[in-house]
This record gives sequence, structure tokens and C-alpha cells, in this order.
Amino acid sequence: MSTYIHFTEEQKQRAASVDLEEFLRCRGEKLLASGREKRLARDHSVTIRGNEWYDHAEERGGHAVSFVQRFYHLSYPEAVTMLLGGEMGTVYPSTQERVEEPPKPFVLPPANSNMRRVYAYLVKHRNIDRSVVAHFAREKLLYEDANYHNAVFVGTDEDGVPRHAHKRSANSFGKAFRLNVEGCDPRHSFHHIGRDESLYVFEAPIDMLSYITLHPEDWQSHSYVACCGTSIQPVLKLLERQPQINTVLLCLDNDEAGHLASRRMEEQLAERYTVERLIPTHKDWNDDLTAEEPSYAQVMQ
Repeated sequence: MSTYIHFTEEQKQRAASVDLEEFLRCRGEKLLASGREKRLARDHSVTIRGNEWYDHAEERGGHAVSFVQRFYHLSYPEAVTMLLGGEMGTVYPSTQERVEEPPKPFVLPPANSNMRRVYAYLVKHRNIDRSVVAHFAREKLLYEDANYHNAVFVGTDEDGVPRHAHKRSANSFGKAFRLNVEGCDPRHSFHHIGRDESLYVFEAPIDMLSYITLHPEDWQSHSYVACCGTSIQPVLKLLERQPQINTVLLCLDNDEAGHLASRRMEEQLAERYTVERLIPTHKDWNDDLTAEEPSYAQVMQ
């Protein structure tokens, strides 16, 4: 039985308004940049900004107290006590103490004069078919940035205007760098619009290109979207734009986060669409593609 602790309204408010970024840094948690938000290194589906958090896989969120309850498995009194500094006397800053810069407008990174490094990375290291890379390059949906030679995957709106960009390091060694460009609209991530009634959904652009390489027959007739994470927003937007689609094939990663996000998406889509789950044999579709004997999809109804 938990001990009752009385908190004043001021203490409750102070705990709820703790800046989660600073709180997590003080506790040694690693955070990854994701536009104007930060993403938990140990759970990429969770983003934080100020005193707010959101789990894109489970589509739920809240403020600092509920975050500490959920991710540190604490009761409400324990969570509030931790955020107020507990017995250690630590004082965590609140969001009111942070000076927020105004949001920057979305701007595509400057393009390099050629795509040699990106072609080499995607074709030679990732085994993606050269013609698939060339298609998206011609459509100006994939290019190499001038400053760091990252691969930039572009998402456009209904009028073909770029609204989203996902940068991926093109190094075949060292730790991978992945980041959505600040100011981008998450509804318009990297995609291809086809003519038929099928939409294939992926977490990452490289997995989308890998699946197309594994299944090249008449690929341009299908629609594809890479969510650049596990949010359903890009899926809903593409379905809105393509009313003829009646089948959604969820091709997310073969791991806990991918399975959980797939179940959440299916719950939201099953009433209107036929939903199937395509699971790579390895962790993701690029792992299947680069395996010595590439494996193909398992279909689960």
C-alpha cells in the first residue's frame, strides 16, 4: 500500500511543467534531435518537447508527471516527488524558464552538384537497384546535400511542393545519422503515388526502396509511403489524396516497435480498408535485401 503524500497545487503544477529534455539529460538519458522535438534513443517512437511527450506508436501522450509514471513505472506521488527533486535536492527547470526560438520555416538543404556518394551508398552498400534510385532522383525526391553529402528524401504535397525532408547519412561506416529537417510537415513524408488500389507503408525510406528492389514487377503502379518513424499521419494523408486505395499493406519493421505500430494502425484503418501485415524475415527490408539469400514477405491476415 502506497504512502499518502499531500502536494500543494503549486507543487503539482511545478512538477507537471518540468522541462522533460533537461530532466532526462540530468538522468543520463540519450536524446536524438527530431526537428523541433527530441526523440528518446531507447524508444524512437517517443518524442518530447518542453514538458510534453507523445508516443507515436501508441498515439498517446501527456505532460511531465504522466511521462515519469509511464517510463519509470512509478505511482503518481512517486513521479511528482521525483520531478520536484526528491531527496537529492535536484531542481529541474520548468518550461517557463526556457526561451523558445520562433519556429524556422521549412527549407530544403542545399543540393550537391552530383549524387555520387548517395548513389554509391544506396546501390553498393545497401544493394538498392540503381534504376529505383534513379527514378526518385529524376523526380527530385532524392538528392545529395551539399554540406554533408547526406541522402535527402523529399516529401511533397498535393501540388508537388516540398513539405518534408528526411536526411540519412551516406557513410558505410560509423553510426548512422537520421533526422527530419526542422519545420517539415509530418503528413507529407517520402512517398510514391501509383495508379492502383494498394498502399505499402514503411518506417524508413531505405526500407521502402529495398522492398521495391525485392519486388520490382510493375512497382510504379502501387503507392508507397515511408513514415520516417511510426506515426500514422503520412498514411492518413496519402489515403485522403488517393480515394481509390482500398488495401493497405503494413510493411513496418520486424521488432516490438514495428509490431505495436502495425497493430495501432490496423485498429484505425480496418473499418474502411483491407489491412495486411507484410513482415520481413530479418529486422527490416534492407536487412532482407542485403542478406546472402534475400528473403521475401510473409503475409499475415
